[in-house]
Amino acid sequence: MSTSGQPVGHASGSAAAACVTAQAAPPTRPPAPDVTVRAVADAPDGEPVPEPALDGRAAVERWLAAHGADLIQWRRHIHANPELSRTEFATTEFVANWLTKAGLTPRRMPGGTGLLCDIGPEDGPRIALRADMDALPLQEFTGLPFSSTVPGVSHACGHDAHTTILLGTALALAEVPELPVGVRLIFQPAEEVMPGGALDMVAAGALDGIERIFAVHCDPRLEVGRVGMRVGAITSAADTVELVLDSPGGHTSRPHLTSDLVYAIGTVITGLPGLLSRRIDPRTSTVMVWGAVSAGKAPNAIPQTGMLTGTVRTGDHATWSLLEPMVHEIVDGLLAPTGVRYQLNYRRGVPPVVNDEHSARQFEDAIRALGPDALSDTPQSGGGEDFSWYLEEVPGAMARLGVWSGHGEQLDLHQPTFDIDERALAVGVRVFTNLVLQQRPR
Repeated sequence: MSTSGQPVGHASGSAAAACVTAQAAPPTRPPAPDVTVRAVADAPDGEPVPEPALDGRAAVERWLAAHGADLIQWRRHIHANPELSRTEFATTEFVANWLTKAGLTPRRMPGGTGLLCDIGPEDGPRIALRADMDALPLQEFTGLPFSSTVPGVSHACGHDAHTTILLGTALALAEVPELPVGVRLIFQPAEEVMPGGALDMVAAGALDGIERIFAVHCDPRLEVGRVGMRVGAITSAADTVELVLDSPGGHTSRPHLTSDLVYAIGTVITGLPGLLSRRIDPRTSTVMVWGAVSAGKAPNAIPQTGMLTGTVRTGDHATWSLLEPMVHEIVDGLLAPTGVRYQLNYRRGVPPVVNDEHSARQFEDAIRALGPDALSDTPQSGGGEDFSWYLEEVPGAMARLGVWSGHGEQLDLHQPTFDIDERALAVGVRVFTNLVLQQRPR
């Protein structure tokens, strides 16, 4: 049963159970991709798949056949009980309880949110798999029977799915008799706040002894059964600019006797993005966009105070390090002639997630094992992701997990009506377990 008291639905134990909220596809539409795993006798590069990997995949498939409906139930429980960044106490407890029931030993992080769990051999190489757990301060309007029960808080970015997938991966791998490498599961809090909970996890030793780290993120642009991968930057750096302006104010009939704050605001609104675009190589995909502007109320009064806030994003790591001093320099040059005083608060967010080539190729092999149509190209996103902080320490990669049903509206992340096709949960488990099982012990 879901936490709303509604039954889990008609999803069977099959890992490819259809999303219960999906509608029938139009008859003229090509069939959705096959999201059931294909038995493969050879690795994607032509090398024979190690026998333990084949045995491991069989164990994973047995687990999915028995627990596919559990994945859906877990996701719906987490979805209905969202928790904001750094308050994921109940979600942490929920995950820890299931890991403990499976005979694993989760370690809670200082502060009570987030946990680590190691599986497999203690000696030798170890990789990490990461999922974020926090929700958004956003009211949900999906109308689903398992909608958020917390006013103003919802899982509109798919972190409920990420957490469920990693939990399912843990329990499936626990059924594999022998893993080729050690695996650390990182259930991370506070991805949605800058600079992100990843820094806390790194400081707590989450990457100690880790050679590589991997993650998936829901992508509503990709159909369920497909997974996107690219070498290089897959997300962007995202910083915040807050500019507070101050002037004596005055009558609009005598702007020459004061500092015209509204004129100064207009100068910065157009000048800062424009000059950044002329100072920075356009191939870095750097863009500055204002999100909020406020000043004054009366049509005949020059206001004394005003504020602008916006974001600066770039797809290039080297450019990211140049942005803060450049923004300060440009703003000072624009406002000095106006006589308006200002205070600039530049908050650095996260660097781009940059997939290193070897890790990306490992991800591609794990995705291809799902079937010939599973691997998809994916463009670089303009969004930020604190998974990048892990990649500042060790190599790794993030993939885009298709969660669109294949028909109906394609909703974006952070929309109040965002939902996933729940068949993607089993796909995510297969990708993660394939990543582990294809590793070769040294």
